[in-house]
Amino acid sequence: MAMLDDNIRNELERRFKGIEHPVRIINFTQTMECQFCEQTRQLLEELASTSDKVTLDVFNFQTDKEVAQKYSIDKIPATVIEGQKDYGIRFYGIPSGYEFGNLIDAVERVGAGDSGLDEHTRERLGTLTEPVHLQVFVTPT
Repeated sequence: MAMLDDNIRNELERRFKGIEHPVRIINFTQTMECQFCEQTRQLLEELASTSDKVTLDVFNFQTDKEVAQKYSIDKIPATVIEGQKDYGIRFYGIPSGYEFGNLIDAVERVGAGDSGLDEHTRERLGTLTEPVHLQVFVTPT
C-alpha cells in the first residue's frame, strides 16, 4: 500500500520541477530489530520516484559500515540529503508528520543549492570560528 496519496504525489512532482541540481537521498536501514526502517525506506522510495532529479541509495547499517562511518551515521533509520556536496543534513527516525515537510524543504533547498537564508544571517554565520553541531529533537504528535 502506498504511503503517499495521489494529491501528495502530484504536489511533490509540481514542487520538484524547480530542482536545479541533482539530489541524492541516502537511507541507512536494516531488516531486523529496527522500528520504522521498512516504512522509512518505502516513504523515501515513493518520494524519489516523483522526480528524475531525486535519487535514492539504500545501505544496510550493519554490512555497509564504511559508508555509515563516512556519513557519521550511528543510529537507524537514518536519511541523508546530499546535493552538490554533503551539507550535513540528517534525519533520524521516520520523517513523517511535521518532519515530512522539513524533508521536502531540505530536498528543495539542496536541489536549489541555496539555504534560503537572508544576507544578514549569512554574514553572522560567517563569523563563526568553530564548527556547530545543531540537533532538533521531535516527538510523535
